[in-house]
Amino acid sequence: MARTTGHPPASRRVGLDNRRRQCAACGGQAPADYRARRNVVTLNGVVALKVQVRVCHREGCPLRQKAIRAEEEGLWVLPEHEFGLDVIALIGALRHQEKRSVPAIHAALRARDVPISERSVSNLLERYDALLAPRALDPARLQAVTRRLGRVVLALSGLIPEAGNAVLWVARDCLSSEVLAAWSLPEHRAGELVEQLQALVRALDVPIVGVVSDGQDPVVRAVTAALPDVPPPAAALPRPVSMPPCPPSTGDTACEPEPGASEDLSRSSEAPGPPGRGRCAPLCMAFGLGRTLLPELLEFGASWAAPGP
Repeated sequence: MARTTGHPPASRRVGLDNRRRQCAACGGQAPADYRARRNVVTLNGVVALKVQVRVCHREGCPLRQKAIRAEEEGLWVLPEHEFGLDVIALIGALRHQEKRSVPAIHAALRARDVPISERSVSNLLERYDALLAPRALDPARLQAVTRRLGRVVLALSGLIPEAGNAVLWVARDCLSSEVLAAWSLPEHRAGELVEQLQALVRALDVPIVGVVSDGQDPVVRAVTAALPDVPPPAAALPRPVSMPPCPPSTGDTACEPEPGASEDLSRSSEAPGPPGRGRCAPLCMAFGLGRTLLPELLEFGASWAAPGP
């Protein structure tokens, strides 16, 4: 049955900053115009994300007036979803690896105090199946979502659900926020990620100008094999910026202007990462993001030499 009550208010806020200050297309400055706010239901509670959005305003730029959202947003949640990736990954694992029914999955999530209806479980299971469907790698679909911008900044992350032994790998484009492909691979077959990523590269007809990903060995090997022209890892991204507890929620999404002072990235050694840290958390690492961005990443990495846990 459908949920008849609203989500509880967010228990904490997390700020996500866009790490690229230059436009990926023209190399010019892309100022931080505003922050988009959205509430995300994770396995560990409701989190209010404040996502920095940069916009290039240069005439003739392919990305002119295109909202470029913080890269780490995709580690938390898919576009236009209210439930986090950790919830989707767990639902898929419970269904396909433990063979549980939708009511049983719903009961398991409710036992963890996840505010979700049985209908939402069914919808998220369909979304999980659609992510892994063979048609998701259809070249026509991929070219349709990437051709307009003419390039891809690839984000690749792996989530290990608390059930089963398969890793859910999700590849998306940071520029368009589109999910390009997803694969569920047992941990002992992680080497197959190389072949999967090579198939994705062949299906695209636009260049991949950079990669943002977790630092797991399968990712490094896959990127090195499939994208030999992309430089090796340049700098580790910091964890998301933790903010004070939320006041009573007034809605799931909103926008607010970005103050000029926010150009200086906030840093916090206490900030938590994406949902499910430990068993279900990808750690961000930036691979080369093009010649115009490499100096910035190196400078940024020097100030963040000590990696997070």
